[in-house]
Amino acid sequence: MDEFSQSIYTSLEESCRECKSNLISLSGGLDSSIIAYFLKKRKPNALAVIAEDFVSTDLTYCQMIAKEMQLPLTIFSVKTAEILEAIEETIKILRNFNDIEIRNNVVMYLAIKWSKENGEKSIITGDGADELFAGYSFLINKSEEELEKEIKRICSVMHFPTQKIGKALGVSIESPFLNEKVIRVAERVPANLKVKEENGKRYGKWILRKTFEKNIPQQIAWREKSPMQDGSGTAGLTDLFNTVIGEEQFVEKKLTVEKTDGVVIRSRESMYYYEIFRKLFGSPVDSKSDELCPYCKHSVGKSKFCRMCGAFPI
Repeated sequence: MDEFSQSIYTSLEESCRECKSNLISLSGGLDSSIIAYFLKKRKPNALAVIAEDFVSTDLTYCQMIAKEMQLPLTIFSVKTAEILEAIEETIKILRNFNDIEIRNNVVMYLAIKWSKENGEKSIITGDGADELFAGYSFLINKSEEELEKEIKRICSVMHFPTQKIGKALGVSIESPFLNEKVIRVAERVPANLKVKEENGKRYGKWILRKTFEKNIPQQIAWREKSPMQDGSGTAGLTDLFNTVIGEEQFVEKKLTVEKTDGVVIRSRESMYYYEIFRKLFGSPVDSKSDELCPYCKHSVGKSKFCRMCGAFPI
């Protein structure tokens, strides 16, 4: 383990050193905190996006790591109206109505937009750590054999909407975990060091936590994985749409969409996103492919996951 830890530390240190940006997208989670640790001597600015009208879990942790590393922190507090406006722009860029992807990445859209409006040409993100080091909660209870296979699968199909958003807005995205050196090290780390028990509890990214627990606050090193939607508060959008779109209205719209487009909408939130997508791009149905999502009829190839509507497993 010591050898792997040293390799991870060295490769990430070099990767962070190569970053040119003076701005970190800081969630107060493990990944962005590791980046903050390596860059603290440069005193980069840190940015956290927090939904003003919903419960967010990131705020305390962002402030904790910014104070620990003595980084200037900007809390970009956004109102619901701003989030809804940003959702349309996010859908326009990502070209899907996948509720999970939209909820998570509207946060990055807002962060990148803020960067541009404040004269920043680039921003540093923690993209890639969850894929490379098994950070997702659905991986934690898999057997070692299953875990190895699933990590390889995830890494073979991993994509980062942040890159698309950055390109669309003209802001460069730097992701130290996606540096080739870091990827090569991660590929060598066995699955039983990526998911492992600590104090009676199983953790993803165990080796990352263990490697950096002396460099960042313990509460952050062993903080449970918190999706961007929970950290920022945009998970509250689900309840918002469930409140705003009544049951009768939803059923009526659902039947109309199924009859007109052949698309099955699974939730009120998805309906809201679908209507924006439909207005921008038309029907998602792909009549040329044999391997279609059973819900939105978009091509999925051999994947169990539909990037267009977010259906999983299919």
